[in-house]
Amino acid sequence: MMTKEWSIQPLPEMDQDQFAQWRTLLEDRTGMRITEQRKVFLQTGVGARMRELGLNDYQNYYERVAENPPGAMEWALLVDRLTVQETSFFRHPASYDLVQKFFREKAKQKNRSAIEIWSVGCSTGEEPYSLAMLAQEELEKTDCYFGVTATDISAPALTRARQATYSGRKLEFISMKRLNDFFVPLDESRYQVVNELRDRVCFSQVNVLELAKSPMYGMDLIYCQNLLIYFRRWRRKEILNLLVERLAPGGLLVIGLGEVVDWIHPDVERVDDSDTLAFRKRVGE
Repeated sequence: MMTKEWSIQPLPEMDQDQFAQWRTLLEDRTGMRITEQRKVFLQTGVGARMRELGLNDYQNYYERVAENPPGAMEWALLVDRLTVQETSFFRHPASYDLVQKFFREKAKQKNRSAIEIWSVGCSTGEEPYSLAMLAQEELEKTDCYFGVTATDISAPALTRARQATYSGRKLEFISMKRLNDFFVPLDESRYQVVNELRDRVCFSQVNVLELAKSPMYGMDLIYCQNLLIYFRRWRRKEILNLLVERLAPGGLLVIGLGEVVDWIHPDVERVDDSDTLAFRKRVGE
């Protein structure tokens, strides 16, 4: 009864000290920066989870979450609420056009046995499956194998990504050919990615603050869009430097337009395309 009564009460106001400790915890553990302008977003996400638990005190809930390891499970659930998961198939067409050209170029190379693809911050799977569709279309007539590694901090998002089930609304901008080639209808409103494509995508939980520990190296394509905007500038550069280390010579790094403006790295050169922000790793002499 107490939980039901609490669930219909308005959220308590998060004072500045509480806001400061919550956003510090979030940045320390995930790197995500919550600005003053996004206080309502943080309060709403934290408050919604508190309602589910029947709690009404931000400080008590903070202490519960911050306690490690006892609060680890609750932290994982809360992170899923606070990480933005708005995504779609082929979200930035110009970037996917560039990727398709890259795959087409690789398909023409002789003696190439495999292409390794990494989707960083994959959310609920639309991005890695989009990349897999393009790779399948361009490489299906070759002997070149491809695999997609898809990573995200949110365990619940990864669970949904592995299920690969999407509403018809999510697929409204996908061509009829791709819909027929890569999806099977489950009912009148839901579709699932075909097994052949699902088998090419491996999902794993990775915190971008711990990229130095990640085993991914020699990647031909790293796709990292709409993730860096949530970090401070210095951390964005740090993340990009680590991603470059994991690119194979000649590999392509694709990020979102405007996510960095003053980053340079001696091992990459920017792709000459005003509609995208991408870098190719130099091939050693």
